Amino acid sequence: MLNIDFNKLIDQIFYDPKNPLLFNSGFFIYFFLIFIIFYYIFRKSYLDRAYILSFFSLYFFYKASGSFVWLVIASAVIDYWLTLLIYKSHTKKLQKKFLLILCIIFNLGLLFYFKYTNFFIEIINNFSLTKIDPVHILLPIGISFYTFENISYAVDVYKGEIKPEKNIVNYILFLSFFPKLVMGPIVRAKDFIPQLKNDYYVSAEDFSSGFYLIISGLIKKLIISDYITLNLVDYIFDGPQLHNGFECLIALYGYAIVIYCDFSGYSDAAIGISKWLGINIPSNFASPYQSVSLTEFWRRWHISLSSWLRDYLYISMGGNKKGKLRTNINLFLTMLIGGFWHGASWNFIIWGALHGFGLIINKFWTSIFGKFKFLPKPIVNLFYGVITFHFVCFCWIFFKADSLETSITFINQIINQFTLDGVEEFVINYKTPIIMIGIGYLIHMIPESWSVKYVSIQTKFPLVFHIIVAIAFILLYSYFKGTEAVMPIYLQF
Repeated sequence: MLNIDFNKLIDQIFYDPKNPLLFNSGFFIYFFLIFIIFYYIFRKSYLDRAYILSFFSLYFFYKASGSFVWLVIASAVIDYWLTLLIYKSHTKKLQKKFLLILCIIFNLGLLFYFKYTNFFIEIINNFSLTKIDPVHILLPIGISFYTFENISYAVDVYKGEIKPEKNIVNYILFLSFFPKLVMGPIVRAKDFIPQLKNDYYVSAEDFSSGFYLIISGLIKKLIISDYITLNLVDYIFDGPQLHNGFECLIALYGYAIVIYCDFSGYSDAAIGISKWLGINIPSNFASPYQSVSLTEFWRRWHISLSSWLRDYLYISMGGNKKGKLRTNINLFLTMLIGGFWHGASWNFIIWGALHGFGLIINKFWTSIFGKFKFLPKPIVNLFYGVITFHFVCFCWIFFKADSLETSITFINQIINQFTLDGVEEFVINYKTPIIMIGIGYLIHMIPESWSVKYVSIQTKFPLVFHIIVAIAFILLYSYFKGTEAVMPIYLQF
């Protein structure tokens, strides 16, 4: 006889702060199954689809962050009305500019309050005789991402690049669209909202591509990244003083592939799910560690963020149109602010500053030596690629470490405590995580053209093939799954 614990079932419906809803949650399977049934039934009406998708997206956000769902709704409603007023003020330039500034202040004010209040309280306490008690503030999931989406929408309306959306449901959906809400990619209204009004159509190629992105993304995140994190990276970063330079260096290489597989894996899954819903979201990563310059790295890494910073911050400050000195200052400030966007920590500020200085040096070096060709291009690219990769890895130390002191200790171990003594024992003890690191880099090196060819071949396979692959992934995940859940890295941003 089937026994159903209804109390347990009801508990599953409500938000649990210890188990936020993410793509790797068991509850997500039931959530997505119920959602896709309703979505498909009402697929012929774009308004019905929008209402269903909005409802499920907001419920997803509720299951991921609880009462903060009201924050994204309130943010959407206020920005919706402000941008309508901006559009209607097209003949009143002063009023129009004032409304844009008000919209930006509102969005950045929310972000500042939730993300940076205690950081600045700490600074004030360090330089003042009076002491202010820290405020107990929980960071809403995804606030950094939908704040930038609100600002880009308002700026685009202000510049006349897009007309404001008339249906508020579509705008709420633009902000809350569940595949990208928690960790991006950062999408723009002018690219997203028009797709909601198209006829629902998912081709065989879209289905196959979506399936490939979902499975490969979850493999990167749940198997490779999580396993390396739990079994090597966290262990060494938590106490770098207990490990020699070689071990710290391996952990650093491990973290480089961990953050790539973690974030790009989640982004790929979001893009794949979107394809199944008839919505295209641009790729967010393009093999960034294959870059031969830091400039190229930022064209390949977290593309939605770097392009946002370029279009709405760097260019707004003058870009490269006000001389070399001003260009370098704008570049440095853009990266510094980009670092601070990631978190209220001196480590993130240092990380952004390092990348700012790195980009300036990169441009300076290219302007002097870029025209000279002393060696064959493959050798030159290999040389620059190795330098770029190791500079990025060096910066990751500050990104990963929990404090500036830990970062300095980690660097000191690599420089002053580097030894190959005990390498054999270390490799034996951490054999599987090291193999995982190698697999991660091999996956990273797969050319995009290979993926495209595979998807075109997979399109011809029957549905049973996809079911078998899905089952194989579940079995693989069950084998490597740790006892401790690993939250996505960018969940904190």
